[in-house]
Amino acid sequence: GNEVSSTQGPSAWMPSWIPKIFKKRVCSTFVEDSFSNGNLCQCGGRRDDHASVALGDFFSTAIVNHWDSTQHSSEYPTDAFGELQFAGASKRQSHFLRLSWDTPPSMVYTLMTVNWKLPAPNLVVSVVGGEGRTKVKTWVREVIRQGLVKASQSTGAWIMTTGLREGIGRCVGEAVRDHATAASSVSTNKVVALGIAPWGLVRNRDQLVNSQGSFPAKYHVQNTSRDSCYLDNNYQAFLLVDDGSVGRPGGETGFRAKLEDHISHQRSGSIDIPVLCMLVSGEANMLERVEQSLKHAMPWLVLAGSGGVADFLSDVLENLSSAPVTQSSGEGDGEVGPSVDLKERMAERVKKYFPSEANTDKLVEQVQALNIYNNRGFITIYHGEQEGPNDFDTVLLKALVGASKQRMSIEDSPYNEELKLAVTWNRVDIAKSELFNGDIQWKYDDLEESMTDALINDKPKFVRLFIENGFSILEYLTYGRLETLYQSVAQGTVIYELLKRRLQERQGTTVNGPLITNVSGVLEFLMGDVCQPFYLEARISKILHGECLYRDKRCLFPWASLFIWAVLQSRHEMATLFWEMAAESVLSALSGCKILRELSKLETETETKLSMKELAQKFENLAHDIFSSCYRSDESRSFTLLIRKSSVWGGTTCLQMGMSADARLFFSHDGVQSLLSQIWWGDMKRDTAVWKLLLTFFCPVLCYTNLISFRSVSHSAKEDCPLRDNESLYGATYYIPPKRPFIVSRWRQFWFAPVTSFLGNVLMYFLLLVDFKPPPPHGPAMSEYVLYFWVFTIVCEELRETFFQGAISLRQRLRVYIQDVWNKCDLTAITLFIIGLICRMFPLTYGFGRDVLCINYMVFTLRLIHIFAVHKQLGPKIIIVGKMMKDIFFFLFFLGIWLMAYGVANQALIYAYDPRLDRIFRRVFYRPYLHIFGQIPVEEMDVFAKVWDMPCTDNVTLIQEGAEPCRILHSNWLVVILLVIYLLVTNILLINLLIAMFSYTFSEVQANSDIYWKFQRYNLIVEYHSKPSLAPPFIILSHINLFIRRKIRKVPSVKVYHFVLELRGKAANRLMTWETIQKEDFLTTQNKIQKSSDSERLKRMSAKYVYLTSGFQNNDPMEYCSNALSWIVETLAQSSTFKPARAPPVPRGI
Repeated sequence: GNEVSSTQGPSAWMPSWIPKIFKKRVCSTFVEDSFSNGNLCQCGGRRDDHASVALGDFFSTAIVNHWDSTQHSSEYPTDAFGELQFAGASKRQSHFLRLSWDTPPSMVYTLMTVNWKLPAPNLVVSVVGGEGRTKVKTWVREVIRQGLVKASQSTGAWIMTTGLREGIGRCVGEAVRDHATAASSVSTNKVVALGIAPWGLVRNRDQLVNSQGSFPAKYHVQNTSRDSCYLDNNYQAFLLVDDGSVGRPGGETGFRAKLEDHISHQRSGSIDIPVLCMLVSGEANMLERVEQSLKHAMPWLVLAGSGGVADFLSDVLENLSSAPVTQSSGEGDGEVGPSVDLKERMAERVKKYFPSEANTDKLVEQVQALNIYNNRGFITIYHGEQEGPNDFDTVLLKALVGASKQRMSIEDSPYNEELKLAVTWNRVDIAKSELFNGDIQWKYDDLEESMTDALINDKPKFVRLFIENGFSILEYLTYGRLETLYQSVAQGTVIYELLKRRLQERQGTTVNGPLITNVSGVLEFLMGDVCQPFYLEARISKILHGECLYRDKRCLFPWASLFIWAVLQSRHEMATLFWEMAAESVLSALSGCKILRELSKLETETETKLSMKELAQKFENLAHDIFSSCYRSDESRSFTLLIRKSSVWGGTTCLQMGMSADARLFFSHDGVQSLLSQIWWGDMKRDTAVWKLLLTFFCPVLCYTNLISFRSVSHSAKEDCPLRDNESLYGATYYIPPKRPFIVSRWRQFWFAPVTSFLGNVLMYFLLLVDFKPPPPHGPAMSEYVLYFWVFTIVCEELRETFFQGAISLRQRLRVYIQDVWNKCDLTAITLFIIGLICRMFPLTYGFGRDVLCINYMVFTLRLIHIFAVHKQLGPKIIIVGKMMKDIFFFLFFLGIWLMAYGVANQALIYAYDPRLDRIFRRVFYRPYLHIFGQIPVEEMDVFAKVWDMPCTDNVTLIQEGAEPCRILHSNWLVVILLVIYLLVTNILLINLLIAMFSYTFSEVQANSDIYWKFQRYNLIVEYHSKPSLAPPFIILSHINLFIRRKIRKVPSVKVYHFVLELRGKAANRLMTWETIQKEDFLTTQNKIQKSSDSERLKRMSAKYVYLTSGFQNNDPMEYCSNALSWIVETLAQSSTFKPARAPPVPRGI
């Protein structure tokens, strides 16, 4: 009967089985209350309310002295259940159920979690005491509101009270209401306030009675002074425990204790639900409640200073537990008996706190005899009035941890629940002090689930704590668990949408959870062609070994995988932590920068986009700083670091990744520029004058003289051979071919240098422009054929750059080629030249072809701007011009609208009718545009200023045939006014706006001109480094040579070692170790700087002050001295060996 369909409403299924399972209790035996003159039963009900059966057996009732619910009440199907709506309050409805006190708690817990849909708790706090009309102290209210409810809200807890509008129950209800109002509506961790009250004590309970169930029951609360026993409308559910009594408190105590014990053995997720009882004040009978719970090892938190039993227990456990006692010798069986001295002192405190209690001996036994006093390790005393409610979650967690240490039945992992609760609350300080202080030997299995929880919920401090305590990430991170981490990505984020789109593209339908291959596809989309696809080994393993073995296979590079996972979600601290742990720190930082900048382009929310850009800049700064440390340590190794081919990041290098990530700051580093200069000049010295290069270029024999100085390569060649692990990291950073004869080697040193290739291309490009000239009247001349061949060789070079560079796919090559601005310019120039050449082949289009070639000449000439990138002063100006072109584009929107508005009005006011479109466009757009530069036809616009001698007509027919229309005279005054306004707005407002935009762009780029120039210089060096030595049109010879060497003879390129160096074995490990050492030294230095900052010093001083003040509060010197002197006096007074002459003095004024 418990299985019900989720599609049915509550009224459709609850009445069918609720009364069959849950019962109510009715008094079945009238036991007269001696103080009521026979009108009341000891159950609290009137004689008239009892059934005739209960009143019939006078003989049996006459011998009964005490009413007992078990013997004197009977069970019947419950008649009060369903949903409860408070009249005049919110529309939210609460669940309620009337049930017998002996109902199995397992059935009730299933009802609440399965049928009532209450979320399973991660923590249960049962607040006991404080019932009735006792006034709750102000600081207790603050502890509940700011401490208990706030801490419970962070973990999704249940708070149990009586649920009545009195005492502590009302305080909890108001606190839950306030926090629920302030909390987000989409919050997953909601506090559930559960009221467990005695049915016979609830006012207006008759409004809840309905044998068919109430959906909802209207419950009225009267706001009078006697409303203390009404149900509180801030609770989500009520369990109304019925023991057959009426108006008697405490009937729910036994059921509540059993429910607490049952919940403590249930699991929420992967942990047992921790249950904590919190005692606030309380009457003397509350000691029995505490005693029964301690038998089940239930932890207690006592609020000292709240009054009643709470003050009594705090006094007994704090003051008597540390006092030396003499054990009684009356026990002959070897067991330690209770101290007579301790018992007497405890009896005194019972009389002190409960002066009206008659049976003090029973209370003493409850406190001492192997119950409360001997289980005091499960009780935590909290001085809330002194400590305040701010760190109440710390108090709760320490109470649970302390109770775990006292449990006798210890499992394999006794502290897993507390650890997971600490992770949930994100209290790494408590975990360090209580759980990772060296007393507990943690195993890998103990930390595995907590590690996953910390990763998914972004708890980087716990991740670091687990790693520092020996957690093996190599064993932890399998491809299956990595997929689990990606499945936890929050919906609505960029990475979630990318993974979802990738899944739909691959399978056509939405499938739960992304596979690692889809993650690889997303990374390929974000990273582009800068590196090879990720997780290829996972794809191969899945194909060869199947799904199960593939998921259990460990990741090859776990730290890099976690770093990518954190970066894709833009988690700052987590990504930084995994970057610190990962190898290849410079390249990893640049890769994170690349991913974040690509994600920021796809992000639509401004705040998230800004956060991604900030994190990307942080990683670029880290890459710059780490490389700076490496460069200061060893220049040669740092050069190797820049061009080392990475096995972690898909075979890319730092230079390639930095260029792809637009890392201008990184490229501005002196070490990067030093390597680029070394590659740019080849074996020539960097201070070689340009005139020497030009002279040697036109007279190649001079390269064998001392006109140009070359670096000696014999020593570096000996040290730099990549095959020698010991020495490959100390010499130059590129491969040196075998030694050749001096004539050949010197020739290659000069002509194979990128600077020589650049010089030759510039000179030959000028000759190309000179060859653009008008053709003779009878067909092309020889110079034009040379021009055709020249452009053909340029086309061949563009094809080589596009299709014969690198090992990437054809589509990626085309995309990379098109993304470059200068390649677009080359493509435009070549296309226009081909169009012009074809048009010149036919007489009809000969003139048009000539016009196209004229425009083509302009494009070829503008291509010369690219050579300015090599100059430090002119290079940044190219960036400025490019950004100003964007400014002009936006400026033209304003100008175009203003031109059209003025031009149309001006045309209509001057001419009444003019159907020719060519004249309309000229007068609407072209002439107003010329007005900006001062070309104003006064004779046409101002009829009174100058006579207009042009023949005109007002005949419509003649105007349609092409005659000039006459001007309109009567509205000429309005034309002049519009002209004045137009010139005012255009020449003053809009032009100055454009100047201001240009000024801002110039100042922004000029301030970072050095960074811009160094960054764009890399592209130029890479381009001319890969070009053949000869310039067009002689480059065709180089193409033929390259084709023979690469495709026929299969000779590898030597230049590839200048920008990509593949290290293996010991050399790679040695370089990686050296880089890691530099990173650790840098991080250590940064931590020292941070700790020495004023803010960190202030934090440490504040922490020390709090520690000292708390110590003074907990250990009051006056109180300690008073207790010590009292103990001395009591001991001397009871001693038989020393009899004082007089009694101890009594304080005056008492």
